[in-house]
Amino acid sequence: MASSIRIVGDERLLSYAAGIRAVYASAFAAPPWDEAESMADAYLERLGDDLARPGFVAALVLDGDTVHGFCTAWTTPADFPKDRCHPQVLAALGPQRTRDWLCGAQEIDQLAVHARARGRRLGPALLDAVTAEAADGRSWLLTSIRAETAMDFYQRLGWHQATYPAPRGTGAAVFLGPCHPAAPATAGWGVVRADRPVEDGPARATASRRPQHPVGGERRS
Repeated sequence: MASSIRIVGDERLLSYAAGIRAVYASAFAAPPWDEAESMADAYLERLGDDLARPGFVAALVLDGDTVHGFCTAWTTPADFPKDRCHPQVLAALGPQRTRDWLCGAQEIDQLAVHARARGRRLGPALLDAVTAEAADGRSWLLTSIRAETAMDFYQRLGWHQATYPAPRGTGAAVFLGPCHPAAPATAGWGVVRADRPVEDGPARATASRRPQHPVGGERRS
């Protein structure tokens, strides 16, 4: 059976919980994430809460009922979050750019493809499915600078790096989507550089977290 992508934005997503858990565990077990399998259970618990976020949307790659990959996103609120890596993002971009570039935009949280399904361009397809309806092309994410394959993955897909944590650090970089209206400001002298590394936040945040191409896992820091 050929793979298909399904968009889900409500509690029906939880009917695929076992498959999402399997994908998560497979994608994030490898370096640089090295997550214990128990983290997949923790993610499922958080996913139930994420469903209530304004603008929540998820895309699944399915072969019948088998989940091969998933991507989740929601709308960044006007009151910029203070959890996970968000304070470091605010420090790096400053209040004005954070408000103009990120608030009200679509924030990619998780992007993951099971190891068995890599090499089929599922990562790009999932990103396209989730960001297709982003207002004015305003989408963004975070990914760890330790995930060099993920960084390269987004750059090759036309995402624009907007913050530059210290090289060889443990920070997370902000990427703006290919059609984000602020993307031109990230080129040349317009690049915004953080004064200090954007440190990884507590488990679960890229905006989100990782891939391989197709994605092993992308995640939020």
